[in-house]
Amino acid sequence: MTKLGTHLIVDAWNAPADLLNDADRIRQALLEGITAGEATLIDLCVHQFSPHGVTATATLSESHIAIHTWPELGYFAADIFFCGRGKPEEAMKIVVKALKAGNHSMTELTRGYPSSVDANGHLETFSAKALKEVAGVA
Repeated sequence: MTKLGTHLIVDAWNAPADLLNDADRIRQALLEGITAGEATLIDLCVHQFSPHGVTATATLSESHIAIHTWPELGYFAADIFFCGRGKPEEAMKIVVKALKAGNHSMTELTRGYPSSVDANGHLETFSAKALKEVAGVA
């Protein structure tokens, strides 16, 4: 696989409802996470829902961080994708700590594409190779 990035999928629960419903605190948590992750902020959008909940997205030079909160459940979901440089795990730790999640789980995905070299030395993507195999072409 040719690695292009690291994608962290985070589920966190047992977090205080007041923090998960505080758009300014969510904004601050993302900014702290971006700094800890050594990423570069391009844009930050935070939206407060009524009667409760916050969605925030940070567009980064390295990709993005997104968070969605359900204060009434003490739950939030975060999506942290860094390509190239940066420390996505550090960003994740800061966000989870800042929002005082009692528990969390994280799934780490390597983002990129499978590749191989054919008999002629040409780089072919997995999908091109798979199509040839399905078509019965050597």
